[in-house]
Amino acid sequence: MTAPPDTETALEVSDLCVDIHTPDGTLRAVDAVSFTASRGETLALLGESGCGKSMTARAVAGLLDPVAEAAGTVRLAGVDLLAADERTRRAKAGPEIAIVFQDALTALNPVYPVGTQLAEPFRIHRGLSRRAARQAAVELMERVGIPEPQVRADNYPHQFSGGMRQRLLIAMAVALQPRVLIADEPTTALDVTVQAQIMQLLRDLRSEHRMALVLITHDLPLVAEEADRVAVMYAGSVVETGPVDEVFADPRHPYSKGLLDSVPDGGPRDEPLRSIPGVPPELHAIPTGCVFHDRCSLARDRCRAERPPLAELGSGTRRTACFYPDEVPNA
Repeated sequence: MTAPPDTETALEVSDLCVDIHTPDGTLRAVDAVSFTASRGETLALLGESGCGKSMTARAVAGLLDPVAEAAGTVRLAGVDLLAADERTRRAKAGPEIAIVFQDALTALNPVYPVGTQLAEPFRIHRGLSRRAARQAAVELMERVGIPEPQVRADNYPHQFSGGMRQRLLIAMAVALQPRVLIADEPTTALDVTVQAQIMQLLRDLRSEHRMALVLITHDLPLVAEEADRVAVMYAGSVVETGPVDEVFADPRHPYSKGLLDSVPDGGPRDEPLRSIPGVPPELHAIPTGCVFHDRCSLARDRCRAERPPLAELGSGTRRTACFYPDEVPNA
């Protein structure tokens, strides 16, 4: 974290639901997810694979497949993107909100030089000439650390390393200085050194442009290092939110605690690793009541019958979807 976030809310998501329509029926992939992100802040959406993090990101960015349908509110710069028409959503994509995917090779078009692809947002949204847009693309490549950008602007995506492709994807996303940047597992396929470079680049760009950075990840150390606040997701729902240092030091949802307890702590080598019993539920078999009750040591009849709301804890900066948060530290 390089600077304290602003108090200005850049993105407000309320009761976001995503349904996927299949031949066998409709599946709820994201269920009543709510969170906010402020300008200059990094908010991490944390959870195991399949918990709904990427589906949430795609719904917020307006990139769901035709078989998926979103409901709720996604408010950006005073506009509810889910209620807006297609023209309004397209106008917001780039200048207001952008997304970086984890697989840069498939996200970049293989048949066009990278300079042409980077120039496109400047031509569409800023109305620049072909020459001016190319110069803006070259300057952007230089800013994200691409060597010899004037020459390499004529290269194709396959001619770059994985780390350089990820830098190019970030350059495309921040070209128009959006209010909100969603980074969906941006360092997954990269080695440790390149991961650090990419995260440093995202930190620098966040500070320069006062962006709200929404970081999608399952990497707990990365969240501890990079995020200001965290929203922990499980089975399509947010189960705990709050400042990272508070949540990691004193989790108040059994799932959050289970995740943190499962991180190796450097103890004796013959000591067994701790894990959360059971497996996450399939979309067609989400439990009634608390989504985590069938894996939770604190579960009682109430947990099996009622869905706990994401309720405030005493400080007001934290929320948890657990009926017994005071018992979690000793569980």
